[in-house]
Amino acid sequence: MNYNYENSLIDESIFNDLEDSKTKSNLNNIINFKYISAKRNVTNKENEKTLSTQTSEIYERSEKNDDDEKKIDEFKSVIEDTDEVLGNVYEALFSDITKKVGLFGGIRKDESIIKVISTLQRKELLKGNTTVIYKHSNDSEFPEHYNGLGYMNLISMIFEIEILVSEFKKGKDEIPADINLLFIEEPEAHTHPQMQYVFIKNITELLKDGITLEKDGSGKIVKSQPFQYIISTHSSHIVANCQEFNSIKYLKKESINNIKAKNIKELEKEYADAGEEKNYRFLKQYLTLNRAELFFADKAIFIEGDTERILLPAMMKKLDLEVGLDTNELPLLSQNISVIEVGNYANIFEKLISFVGLKSLIVTDLDSVKKDFIRNSDGTIKKTKKDKERKSDFSCRVSEAEKTSNPTLLFFYPSNSISFQNILKKSFEEKRFSKTSVWKEQVDGYLQIIMQTEEEGYCARSFEDSFFHLTQNKTFIKDNRSKFIGLKNLKYFYDNSKDAYFLAEKCVDSKGSFAIDILRCTNETYSNWQIPAYIKEGLLWLRKD
Repeated sequence: MNYNYENSLIDESIFNDLEDSKTKSNLNNIINFKYISAKRNVTNKENEKTLSTQTSEIYERSEKNDDDEKKIDEFKSVIEDTDEVLGNVYEALFSDITKKVGLFGGIRKDESIIKVISTLQRKELLKGNTTVIYKHSNDSEFPEHYNGLGYMNLISMIFEIEILVSEFKKGKDEIPADINLLFIEEPEAHTHPQMQYVFIKNITELLKDGITLEKDGSGKIVKSQPFQYIISTHSSHIVANCQEFNSIKYLKKESINNIKAKNIKELEKEYADAGEEKNYRFLKQYLTLNRAELFFADKAIFIEGDTERILLPAMMKKLDLEVGLDTNELPLLSQNISVIEVGNYANIFEKLISFVGLKSLIVTDLDSVKKDFIRNSDGTIKKTKKDKERKSDFSCRVSEAEKTSNPTLLFFYPSNSISFQNILKKSFEEKRFSKTSVWKEQVDGYLQIIMQTEEEGYCARSFEDSFFHLTQNKTFIKDNRSKFIGLKNLKYFYDNSKDAYFLAEKCVDSKGSFAIDILRCTNETYSNWQIPAYIKEGLLWLRKD
């Protein structure tokens, strides 16, 4: 079709017929693409030689391209000599039957003389009689079907790439297309994480030479043509170990007929435009080392630390047992949810959350603080050299707080625009956001922020604070006192004058051990302790479609 750049109109009366043989031929000279399907004919059955069969295809392409002319001529010469030797053997082997055929004669004498000769076909010879074997460090040799499907799949892909790269070159005296594309679909099939790591680390090296057009006398490539390759994957291990992180293209299904494609470079630009290049470098490093599965998740939870990470699966299980599912709602543990540990710096990930567009839950703490004098060990006020009294922010009960020290809350609720007390008054729906150019509160938004709320007449500062305040949980700890090795000063749990804030400050010896202690003491029905209300509310929102 003809496109008019001046008025942006399309003239459909002017077009190229792609079915026309001449057009097809021209297109083949411009663009050529090959692909390795995810549905590969890989098997480790003894009677189905996947790799051995591919050797004949590799030979066939080499023969057409004359890449290794000397080796091929040598192969042909050996087969001709073998034909002659086998011909003599066959003559003796089949002499009895050929004589019997000759007795029947014909109209004339010697009209029914036959002879059995050897006619070895090079391709068929390789296909039927070549066996790929594995050689181990102790010099033991095993046939190809002795190995697992993972290794078979990996080696088969290397063979297949060799075949397809030869096809890109086309035949002898033919010129490769101007654009050559190789698609590799889901190389992770049948392979474990370590093998996926090996594949993605080496694929660039394997394909760097492109299409070999000419070699010198020593076999060194002196002329080649590059080609592009595209790998589609659902493997977080392949994404995490991709040598060029910015080459990742992220595809997200928005609806049945709408798939949105995004370039990681766009995300990098967002951070750069905001003057946050360091945050992007950290994000890139963090994702490649820890959490690349975020790109394949349907939903995400951003948590602070060990306690939430350890307890979250148990909380999900507990909710699924206690709260019935709505229509078309799946249990939390049956959903594709990625859990990302970010400390209290979820704000660094806000551009990534917007980029992937996943329904996301940020679980954070109020981290209430107030100004107070800095004191010496004896309780006296510390002073500067100029004899001025010094003040700083100190953690405190929420009821005494002047503000929050939490970077995530300060990002979404800047202290110059909203007070700490007003943050506390916000409803669950008022802590939900969407982003166009900036984050804005929106009831039907896809990002929900949750932090401690008032429960049983008290608002906690942290998870431990909120957990200890609940009556059922205090009973749970006291009933299992000997098993809670992550806690200290357990005597305070029996002192009614000590509130949950005091217990969180004085009784937690190790947050990770404390979380594990909760799991160790949980009964089979998950009913002997209680989830803090703010987490329960957030998880139930995330569970919905």
